[in-house]
Amino acid sequence: MTEKTINVKLLGDLRQRSEQGQLPLAGKKGIVIGIANDQSIAWGCAQAFRGLGAELCITYLNEKSRKFTEPLAQALDVAPSLYLPCDVRQEGQLEAVFESIEKEWGRLDFALHSIAFAPREDLHGRVTDCSRDGFLMAMDVSCHSFIRMARLAEPLMKDGGSLFTMSYFGAEKAVENYNLMGPVKAALEATSRYLAAELGPQGIRVTPISPGPIATRAASGIGRFDELMEKAAARAPARMLVSIEDVGMATAFLATDYAKLITGDTLYVDGGYHVVG
Repeated sequence: MTEKTINVKLLGDLRQRSEQGQLPLAGKKGIVIGIANDQSIAWGCAQAFRGLGAELCITYLNEKSRKFTEPLAQALDVAPSLYLPCDVRQEGQLEAVFESIEKEWGRLDFALHSIAFAPREDLHGRVTDCSRDGFLMAMDVSCHSFIRMARLAEPLMKDGGSLFTMSYFGAEKAVENYNLMGPVKAALEATSRYLAAELGPQGIRVTPISPGPIATRAASGIGRFDELMEKAAARAPARMLVSIEDVGMATAFLATDYAKLITGDTLYVDGGYHVVG
């Protein structure tokens, strides 16, 4: 793990400022679900949340992924009791995470859902040809688990809060090679709008984040992804690719009180690519 990956001095300075109550998320408590390694969008968000003063609960998928995520949790000062396994396909694991949060903190201010999955054979083929089981699994892991997370977070967000999930431009337009994940992400964005409408009276905001293409482990499963990145860099008004840090800071801003009236809309962090793509 290099200093480029974990900016120790910056985190130290920000922690000192946090203790002095100078940061917009100081005193806030949140959970980040979906960090796979130091290239994950969820990791970019976790660094930003922590950098703005929040305390975090971090999950990891399984023992195989633990060697990649445990050093990251330690860098963020995550309590051992709040570094927890969470595979949403495993019965009771998501519920156990929120039980631990309730026991440790008794409340929650924000939650980030950054997980998605589709079987390779269904992801690489036409939507027309996808299997029923593959479609249902993709919807369950990538979309319904966000509903489950919202339901578990709601009683802990006693003073309101923020829920975030990760989408992509393929939810809006038919993007070549994005295939099955397009309809799944479209469902996720529609779900977010309904959750925003239902939970808004309790002061809970819901925002799907739509980053431009980023070379994450999850993205490696999408065919010809390098070409997609080249096209985005060439055509986006900003003429550059987005980074996990860019997505992280935009998401962290939405968790602050500065964004207290922003909810339900998809936030694009893509250098403007969606307006010309």
